[in-house]
Amino acid sequence: MKILILGARGQLGNDCSLIFSPDHRVMAADLPETDITDQAGVNCVFDDFRPDAVINCAAFTRVDACETETGMCWAVNARAPAYLARAAARHHAFLVHVSTDYVFDGRRPVPESYRETHEPSPVSEYGRSKLAGERAVADNAQKYAIVRTAWLYGACGGNFLKTMLRLAVGDPGKTLRVVNDQFGSATWSYRLACQIQKILDKGCTGILHATSQGWGTWYDLARFFLTQMEVDFNLVPCTTEEYPTPALRPANSILDNERLRQEGIDVMENWETDVAQFAARHKKQLLKEARAGFASV
Repeated sequence: MKILILGARGQLGNDCSLIFSPDHRVMAADLPETDITDQAGVNCVFDDFRPDAVINCAAFTRVDACETETGMCWAVNARAPAYLARAAARHHAFLVHVSTDYVFDGRRPVPESYRETHEPSPVSEYGRSKLAGERAVADNAQKYAIVRTAWLYGACGGNFLKTMLRLAVGDPGKTLRVVNDQFGSATWSYRLACQIQKILDKGCTGILHATSQGWGTWYDLARFFLTQMEVDFNLVPCTTEEYPTPALRPANSILDNERLRQEGIDVMENWETDVAQFAARHKKQLLKEARAGFASV
């Protein structure tokens, strides 16, 4: 199978390339060579490669920046998926489009979760643009799966865990305030790539949720990860109100992988199991990056 992976230099795109390359012919595409906001360029990539399947991991994910950089936010998250869906339909390719928990308002009481059948109601520009992207895929693709995930981390690129590690190793005595009233399921990009492989293998269509099992807060996640990394740290829990940001975040980002279970292909693990495995597998690399990153600040 010929598989086109977009956003290939990001954490999920990189892991998808690792998972699919041994058994498939993979084209890993990303900026600056491939700009998914350029419809003509998208068509050229599809016409040249003629993929059987497409995995769109590309997104404008700087949530706070989306509030002010609305043009780029909507170009990448909403209009580009329409271009990809139309091109995929022309080539009869299966499109896997990665979306987010931010399509929900997060107001359900914890620990109630969001299923695929719950009505989206985004509260941020990022969430609204990603929901528009979902609808563009549904309206234009011939065969597609929309995979919603949350709190993604991985070995490649930047993420919350890497930020926490950089701050902790840079100044172990510094007090770090971490939000303790937002709840979700930290999801390893490598595990999600394995899940996408299962979705493609079975040809599951429509909307599917794919996050780790269990849930916790950002504070829980930071504390567990830094403990696994065996570094000194000083974390203090705080509320969302005490740590204001330009964009509203869902207080409850817990997704239910109901459809994956129904299809018999749910490979997602408990979030603590995956964070521990991630830390063990990449500890040396992560510490090296963290120390280099702090030194360059």
